[in-house]
Parts: sequence; C-alpha cells; structure tokens
Amino acid sequence: MSSPPMIDGAFARWLAVRAGQALVSLRDEVGFGDPGALKAAGDKVSHDLLRTELANWRPQDAVLSEEDEGSRLAWAAEAGAATAPRLSSDRVWIIDPLDGTREFAEAGRADWAVHVALWARNAPTPHGLVAGAVGLPAQDRVLGTDYPPGYPPLPTATAAGEPTIRLAASRSRPPVFLTDLAAEVGAELVPMGSAGAKIAAVITGEVDAYIHAGGQYEWDSAAPVAVATAAGLHASRIDGSALKYNEANPRLPDLLVCRKDLASGLLTALQRHCG
Repeated sequence: MSSPPMIDGAFARWLAVRAGQALVSLRDEVGFGDPGALKAAGDKVSHDLLRTELANWRPQDAVLSEEDEGSRLAWAAEAGAATAPRLSSDRVWIIDPLDGTREFAEAGRADWAVHVALWARNAPTPHGLVAGAVGLPAQDRVLGTDYPPGYPPLPTATAAGEPTIRLAASRSRPPVFLTDLAAEVGAELVPMGSAGAKIAAVITGEVDAYIHAGGQYEWDSAAPVAVATAAGLHASRIDGSALKYNEANPRLPDLLVCRKDLASGLLTALQRHCG
C-alpha cells in the first residue's frame, strides 16, 4: 500500500475516505435486517480502521474516539481523574468513526458521516482544531480543511421566495425551544440525521444554520467545526463563547454553526430562548 498524504488536512481526508469505503461495503454485505447488529459492526469496523491507520502513520499523536473503551461512561470516569495521556499531548486526533448510527442502519439514508479532526496545543484558533474532514460516504463526498481558500463557495442569503433562514434540526430529538426560535426569526426547520451531515449542509449552503442544545461530545462536532470555520463560517457555543476541544471532560453539549451574517441575530434569539 502506498503511503498516505503527509499534510494533516489531506491525511484526515484520506482517513475519512478509507473509513467511508469500509462502511459502505459493510452496509452492502450485511444488509438492514438486523439494525442493531449493523450499527455495532459499523462502529467497530470504522473505529478499528481509523485507530490502526493512526497508529501506523501518526504513532506519536494521541487519539480521542467515541468508541474507545466501549462507552461514554469510560470518558466520564476519565474526566473525573483528568489524567488521560491525551491531555498532555501536543497533538490529538478527535474521531467519530460513525456519526449517525441510526441513519447508517436505515436503508436509503445518506445523512450519516465519518469525522476526523486534529487538535494542536499551539493552534492559532480558540478551538485548537488545525485539520479535519467530514466524510459523507453514502453521498460519495468528503468536505475537508484541505480545500483551497474559497472552496466550496460560502453560502449567502437564501433565494427569493424561500424562508429567511433554513435551520438544520435533529430528526429524532430537536431541542424543545427550536420551534419557538424558528417562528421568531422566520425560519424553516429542515430535519436531518447526524451532526456531521447537518453541519456539512451549512457548509455547502443547503441550509443556513445548525443549532444544537441537546447534549453532545467533542467527537460529534470537532471535524465539522474544523471544516466549517476553515470555510469562513461562524461556530460557537449557543451563548457565543468559544468551542474548546481536548478538554478533560469531552462533553460539549451545545453549538451554533451558521453563516457569519446570521450569527448575531441567532445568538440574540438564543439568549432569549435559552438564557
């Protein structure tokens, strides 16, 4: 096998492509008769591939993965001790091997993703993310920080006749306040699956914003946020504070990703609804 790209952004894309190919093949081979088994197999196949390739090609870097040690309970225990080796590392890959397992296990759904992001201690950005890729395997595309500046083109105002703002919303558990907020700002809610698919839709202009306040972890947003901010979009907590990664406790429960021209208005509305 030839060596992967050495530049971190291209390497993140390479990882996302490989994991995505493995997941698409697994879906084809296993089928959808047992969704629970397909979900478990997908998590394992992608996690094992990403972990193996990172160990092979970036052995000095630390890794934070949703699937390490089997559950978020392990991360809760680790956070209490605050002794994880990654906390003293200068470079940490934050990965979600399969974002949107529910959608992955449903025939015909393409709104699931693979997340690969790199956090660096001396990064010039508040969030510390320096490279990332969001693989959308069932859509046969990957969005990454290795794109040249200005590509893909930044979304602008919605077309005449459309609602002012299109908000990506969870198809299964949207925040309870989101309907009222959408009515206030004149927005349309657009149901989608995984967090990665929603933020990818903001990046490509399919929607204008994504708001989440129902509980997430660093791996749910690191890669999409890396790509979104590299593309010039706004990304923050819903109170406007900076998103931070590689924290002792990886819980990162809320975020806003949107066009920069919408950020002030949405943050003001969020303060009224969530403050």
